[in-house]
Amino acid sequence: MNKIRKAVFPIAGLGTRFLPVTKASAKEMLPIVDKPLIQYAVEEAYAAGIRHMIFVTGRTKRSVEDHFDTAYELENELELAGKTALLATARSIAPEDMVCTYVRQPRALGLGHAVLCAQELVGNEPFAVLLADDLMIGSPPVMRQMVEQFSEWRASILAVQDVPREDTKRYGIVSAESVNQDLVNVIEIVEKPTPEAAPSTLAVAGRYILTPGIFKELENLPRGVGGEIQLTDGIANLLRREKVFAYRYKGARYDCGSKLGFLQATVDLGVLHDEVGSEFSAWLERRHPN
Repeated sequence: MNKIRKAVFPIAGLGTRFLPVTKASAKEMLPIVDKPLIQYAVEEAYAAGIRHMIFVTGRTKRSVEDHFDTAYELENELELAGKTALLATARSIAPEDMVCTYVRQPRALGLGHAVLCAQELVGNEPFAVLLADDLMIGSPPVMRQMVEQFSEWRASILAVQDVPREDTKRYGIVSAESVNQDLVNVIEIVEKPTPEAAPSTLAVAGRYILTPGIFKELENLPRGVGGEIQLTDGIANLLRREKVFAYRYKGARYDCGSKLGFLQATVDLGVLHDEVGSEFSAWLERRHPN
């Protein structure tokens, strides 16, 4: 099957970098202006033509399920009050043609294990993986760019960006051969190498399109960096049997798993917001004149 119909969202992480706010709340529900992080990721997948959203959840993630469920009481109150614009906003969170499915990750064994938890729901077809911590803004949306690449190459595709060499220890890093201006053929991929050992500075961002062959690699994978089952290690094994490409996406990425990235996203998207952008920009200018 050549079409990407399903997207996996690994959201079982505890979000310890945002304590205390994440003590009882899902980090994926942290808002950037008026939308939670997970909604940005789901909207990106939906814009790429994906309609089946698979959430790999944990104990504290009930709020994500509630967010994408129908809120009958809220909708009824908005309808009775004649607040049609807000009603449309509430209903747009989960369009009628979108399916949401949830599966638990019983133990925190890493990103590779989270993806493996979705195997029964994905089945034997290619699929997308989106990390909500990485807020990606592109035109067209980044996952749509990648789906278009997949339709041409019919192979696993990783979103990548160049990073400073001192930051390689925070990412999966690829060694690759150029195919064209935007695409490279992956030769090697290493999880969080030291700057001295990194094969390049081309880092994997939080977007993937993977063939179902990845599940076979993850099933028998030993624990890697941090004692976790690393998706990067599974992709490294997949390279022995299949082509894997890396795509230099067009757009911006905010690491909203960090406080700094979260604040940067809030400011940049606040300036662009249809409702408050102009007023917020003016306030910033008064507060921090050039």
